[in-house]
Amino acid sequence: MGKTIPRRSDYRFFLEIPTRWGDQDSFGHVNNAVYYTYFDTLVAHFLNATGGLDMRNGDVLGVVVETLCRHHAPAYFPDVLSAGLRVAHIGNSSVRYEIGLFRPDQDTACAEGHFIHVHVDAATQSRTQPVPPSLRAALAPLMAPPTT
Repeated sequence: MGKTIPRRSDYRFFLEIPTRWGDQDSFGHVNNAVYYTYFDTLVAHFLNATGGLDMRNGDVLGVVVETLCRHHAPAYFPDVLSAGLRVAHIGNSSVRYEIGLFRPDQDTACAEGHFIHVHVDAATQSRTQPVPPSLRAALAPLMAPPTT
């Protein structure tokens, strides 16, 4: 495929996420589906910490419409993963978040991925809404060129 594995320096915001005993599968490494929970935890933590989007009481919600995860190397319990976040694109109603997960003392990602939020009216959860100005401001420092 020729894809370059992302490095820590490619990301703008980090959160430490400890793996849990129950994250492992029968092969002894973190199960592939669990990586999506780490992605979601990272973005939710960032949004909550910055106040860019009020996920409980706001007029606008971000709903996930697309996800992807590429696995480069296994992670294990009791790793504490360093989850890196950047924003590749902010559209009228959508945001593309890109995530890299790093094992301790490793500079290249053991997994990388993205998900796309489309912002909708919180009451109906159906009508698209513009990305709120407060969220645009919170995301500005995370903007990075997309990977190819």
